[in-house]
Amino acid sequence: MAKVLIGCETSGIVRDAFLALGHDAWSCDILPPDTPTNRHIQDDVRTVMRADWDLMAVMHPPCTRLCNSGVRWLSQAPPGRTLEDMWAELDEGAKLFSAVWNVQHIPCVAVENPVMHKHAKARIENYQPPAQTVQPWQFGDDANGPDNERKRTCFWLRNLPPLCPTGSLDGTTARDTVAKASPGANRWKVRSKFFPGMAKAMAEQWSVHAFQHLAEAA
Repeated sequence: MAKVLIGCETSGIVRDAFLALGHDAWSCDILPPDTPTNRHIQDDVRTVMRADWDLMAVMHPPCTRLCNSGVRWLSQAPPGRTLEDMWAELDEGAKLFSAVWNVQHIPCVAVENPVMHKHAKARIENYQPPAQTVQPWQFGDDANGPDNERKRTCFWLRNLPPLCPTGSLDGTTARDTVAKASPGANRWKVRSKFFPGMAKAMAEQWSVHAFQHLAEAA
């Protein structure tokens, strides 16, 4: 079995998509998994990724301070916080993104995040524009299903091709659940949710290309 690391994931959605194809897939996060599993490593992804992940890594580093939607907090901090807090968290977020994007010993790497603001881009080592931008609804068939959402998702890819949409939805009925998540302690989790249709496409399409890449490199 090929080893696949899903970094910064607690839901197990992407991990389970790779497991369904027979891969030795593991999720990793500093937080525990959302549901009990023996396939989750609770640790810093920068430590875990040092192991021999011989096929690929799919990384979801936290986007709170990197994403365009939160850039306003860099000029006016939210209640109870300071601008120093906001800029320090931006620096830490950029360091984590840089670490997972620049890991060299894993053959194929995908990093997922929303659209970034200019301050994040300037802080990321070897930054380059994302290889593609997709929407969850492009991978869904059921208008009432979990994939029929609007959430602009960017992928930075190394030795992997852009995803091909697999769904039949056209976006006209897509919901804005993620963007309109209510304020509260769990808002970050709602906004970071991932989608089963996209995860299935990632596992199916990227597995094939990752194996091809390894065969060509041998």
